[in-house]
Amino acid sequence: MDVRGGEVIRLEDLVDYQDGSVVSRQLVKNRSGSVTLFAFDRGEGLSEHTTPHDALVVVLDGRAEITVLGGVHTVGEGEAILLPGGEPHAVSAPERFTMALVMLKNQEET
Repeated sequence: MDVRGGEVIRLEDLVDYQDGSVVSRQLVKNRSGSVTLFAFDRGEGLSEHTTPHDALVVVLDGRAEITVLGGVHTVGEGEAILLPGGEPHAVSAPERFTMALVMLKNQEET
């Protein structure tokens, strides 16, 4: 499915789970940032890392554990968490889940 403007889409339908993997699909990328969908199989994750940009994680299906600002947060379907730029964070999948990641570039970077 191609994603075009002016069309209603179900985000969780645009990325499929794969056993033992993290799958990603970038939907939008421009000077202001990007929107990427992820599907995490149970037990998979992204190790602790830092990015220069603020990011908003929106869980579309399932449940994620997000580590940020010294705490582990359980984020469920329909919930979101902000990951501040420059702060270490990590993502783990206690069960299969899908998420949308919205990266927001700083104004001076655009």
